[in-house]
Amino acid sequence: MIKTKFFCGPEYKQKKSTNFPTVRSTYKFLIFVMILNLAGLSGCKATRDPVYIFGDEKNDLVQILQQHNISFILYDDVMEMVGAVPHGGGVMVLADHYPNQKVDLDQNFYTTIQTKEVRAYVEFPSVVSSVETGAIQQAKKERAVVNSSMFNGFPDSLTILGINGLHYLDVNPGNGRMHIVAAKVAGFDSAIYGLPDNYVPLLYEADKNVLVSTTNLSRFVLGRYAPAKEWGAIWVNILNHVNPELALDEVSWNPVVGTTYGKEESLPEDVQRTSVYRGVEWYKNARMVAHGSYEDTVAKMAESNNFKLSYDPVIPIGDGSYGLYECIFSEIDENGNQPINVVKRGDCISEASMAFALAGRIFDNKEYLNIATNLLDFYLKTSIATKKEYGDPSHGAYGLIPWGISNDAWFKASYGDDNARFLLAAWVTAAITGNNDWDETMMKSLIALLRTTGQNGFRGSRIDLQNFEKNGWRFYYEGDIINPAPHFECYLWACYLWAYDKTGDELFLDRAKKGITKMMEFYPDGWRWTNGLAQERARMILPLSWLVRVEDIPENRNLLMTVVDDFLELQAECGAIREELGSIEMGRYPPPQSNEAYGTTEASLIAQNGDPVSDLLYTTNFAFLGLHEAVYATGDERIREATDKLAEFLVRIQVKSESHPELDGGWMRAFDYERFEHWGSNADHGWGAWAIETGWTQGWIASILALRELDVSIWDLTKNSEISKYHPELRKELLPDGI
Repeated sequence: MIKTKFFCGPEYKQKKSTNFPTVRSTYKFLIFVMILNLAGLSGCKATRDPVYIFGDEKNDLVQILQQHNISFILYDDVMEMVGAVPHGGGVMVLADHYPNQKVDLDQNFYTTIQTKEVRAYVEFPSVVSSVETGAIQQAKKERAVVNSSMFNGFPDSLTILGINGLHYLDVNPGNGRMHIVAAKVAGFDSAIYGLPDNYVPLLYEADKNVLVSTTNLSRFVLGRYAPAKEWGAIWVNILNHVNPELALDEVSWNPVVGTTYGKEESLPEDVQRTSVYRGVEWYKNARMVAHGSYEDTVAKMAESNNFKLSYDPVIPIGDGSYGLYECIFSEIDENGNQPINVVKRGDCISEASMAFALAGRIFDNKEYLNIATNLLDFYLKTSIATKKEYGDPSHGAYGLIPWGISNDAWFKASYGDDNARFLLAAWVTAAITGNNDWDETMMKSLIALLRTTGQNGFRGSRIDLQNFEKNGWRFYYEGDIINPAPHFECYLWACYLWAYDKTGDELFLDRAKKGITKMMEFYPDGWRWTNGLAQERARMILPLSWLVRVEDIPENRNLLMTVVDDFLELQAECGAIREELGSIEMGRYPPPQSNEAYGTTEASLIAQNGDPVSDLLYTTNFAFLGLHEAVYATGDERIREATDKLAEFLVRIQVKSESHPELDGGWMRAFDYERFEHWGSNADHGWGAWAIETGWTQGWIASILALRELDVSIWDLTKNSEISKYHPELRKELLPDGI
């Protein structure tokens, strides 16, 4: 039965009824066409015949055809559709029950369209010609890759495309030309190592004038397929194949997940303040603040090593008393949804607490301030984070703050960097709330970090509980390790400089200065970088800024400006920071160096220098922190202007989405600032391109925007801390004189 007739705006609907046979319906349709042609409606595509579609009126493609005033008739019976289409017409078969159910076709369908010389696009079919399609497969690491010149050079051959939640059918394309394939490939926006030996067809020519998709390409809006312009060009070519008289040159749509403002759009005066509010509300909307009623559920998930919780708006919002979840995972399903990662990490909890506290001050919001307090109370008082080995004075890990508490893999790990960021954020929360209850624990952590930092000022990337049990803490304190990796070392030095300013303990200053001096001797070619060299430069700005606070001498200012000057060469006109790689042999997690390596470890968002991507998890977020503090440490106008540009960029690219509250107000890891959309290589197997990290990303970006609103630096905000009163006793306990 005909479901919908659409011609250049007007829509005609025929209810399902046996009282209206197909011939009568078609007669009405022809009269309707004649009336419209006589009327000469402006803006209508001049087509002799409409596109005949088997599908649902809610299908993304159907909606787009309406928006572009393209004539079509919608059917819910596929054989009625091919019976009605005129000789040489165009049909489209859309898979509205994907990925669970194929479109039920048989040989009669293909015989009819061949006899009538119909031009067709068919997706997710049960049969291609006379051959049944195979099982439905779910992609693992495969991505869509263009494999022909069908699209007239855009997208070009080997262009990578995002089909989220990709499922496809086992088929034998025979001699059919494959235009898009699924393959595990490395690369940012093109398969830089070519196609591997094994790949499967996603869009191919099955018979004369018949395009077959083994997946669902028409879910491109709901499924958030990217990049947008490339997918628009693909649909231009498919639609022109089905009906050449359309002569389309553009297909576009409003994304369901996009940026808050365009690249050139005027910004309102209160944009920064609004951005802070939305950034903090995101924690609640995304259900990241844990609620007590879900503790049993999360505990059972952890027992099976499953930390993915499907987002659901009915999940209750906590008040911070049960902590906070880590992130929104990067994976996107066929409906455009992303799961919650329910791991509880100390750094993320503290960094989110800071964001809530600052927003509480700006908006005079008691709920925010209460959540901020509860989050720190949870991790430092209620949880096991400061208990067991970490609370045992005889253990080498005494006083340290573990990476996380969700299972032993997190609890056993002591990252100096994670400890440092926990402290940096917690000091801000304490200053805003006026709460001194955490001071003793934080001072203990500072000295515990100091006594596991070696003679050269380096601590190394990570020390686990079993290492402490084997070596004790003196092994690390007396060691001569040199680890030229700012990602892991330099925020410790920032903490030590802050602690020296509060306590006058020369050992804090000594370890910080030795580490900074040695690190800068390796700058930049000798630095070991994690996901990129840009992030290492970004990290180094904070301790160098605070070194100027402690010793404002030309030598220290020169060190700071050396790093800042080089770093700002990566800033684009729009304010974005371009990700940059160092020498591959110096990289801990470089881009995949082969197709086989894609998705097997942590990785950069880019494939090579020059790819226009900003990394908001590892680089841009920490650059924002460092540059903000550098402005107040130096008063340098150039740094101020660069920080302003970066802030403007960040408020523009904050996620906007009415249909995805779990994303609205967030900042995703990857952003292509030339396309001006969220796009990057998703090779990182843990925290990929579309992840939103509660602490590293959301916590620091929202907090620095808030500090800008308050016109204050972290150094100045926390200058009246009373933490030093716990220093003498704890110093004697953890690091006695004479050691």
